[in-house]
Amino acid sequence: MTVADPAVGRSAGAPFDPYAPAVEASPLRFLYGLNPLAKLAAPLPAMVLLIFVRDVATPLAFLALSYVVLLVGVRFTRLLAAGLLLALPLGALVIGSGFALWTDASRVDDTAVVWQLGGWTLYSGALEVGFATGLRLAAIVALTLIAGLSTTGPDLVRATVQQLRVPYRIGYTALAAFRFVPRFRHELDVIRQAHRVRGSHGGRGPFAAVARWFGYVVPLLAGGIRHAERVALAMDARAFGAHPDRTERHLVPFRVRDVVFIVLFWAVSAALFSFLFPWGLA
Repeated sequence: MTVADPAVGRSAGAPFDPYAPAVEASPLRFLYGLNPLAKLAAPLPAMVLLIFVRDVATPLAFLALSYVVLLVGVRFTRLLAAGLLLALPLGALVIGSGFALWTDASRVDDTAVVWQLGGWTLYSGALEVGFATGLRLAAIVALTLIAGLSTTGPDLVRATVQQLRVPYRIGYTALAAFRFVPRFRHELDVIRQAHRVRGSHGGRGPFAAVARWFGYVVPLLAGGIRHAERVALAMDARAFGAHPDRTERHLVPFRVRDVVFIVLFWAVSAALFSFLFPWGLA
């Protein structure tokens, strides 16, 4: 007999379920233990307000805040480190440079000249406009990663059903759809192996690759229809949707720690906007 732990959402001694709520053993990786709705609600006001800022300091501060929260809140991998330390800054640099080059010179011709090439002049005001845009986009992306890197789709569905009272008929239909993704990946591998065994891989080159993908579509579609039919029959046999409520196997509770995280994040966000945003120039 297994004993369910509501704080964990997984029964002790039960087999591993990839769709059970995410659990992180380390107490330092606190984001994994928070409710998905809390991780969405905390950065949401800052993300909305960042759309309207035009300075450099404010998005830079929120970018730093996001990095600090991610550094102490999620498990770092090489791919994540490369994305945060290389891909995101490089993307902000490219976008900022592009906006700086396309900024109308007549709007910033009262600022200092940075570079002049023939009849074309790059002003410091254009750089400020461009990099403010690039940093603003990077800060919004980093804020979305707070929830995105520590929350799974099934966790979010369960939280919306349990806390937001979304009808479980809708929520758990979406949860069933999440299971289609790994199943389709497995069926695609099986179809590819069958084509190789039968010698119907179609040769090499771009046209052959397109022809192979067309050959995969029909079996994948047929497999998806069969799987959907089995799921529908199983849900109907278990009287899914016949009652207004259902017993939850995995609980995703909303605790005091979630409220504290939201309040603290909102307080820090309000302080950053109050001290850094140039209200007189807005």
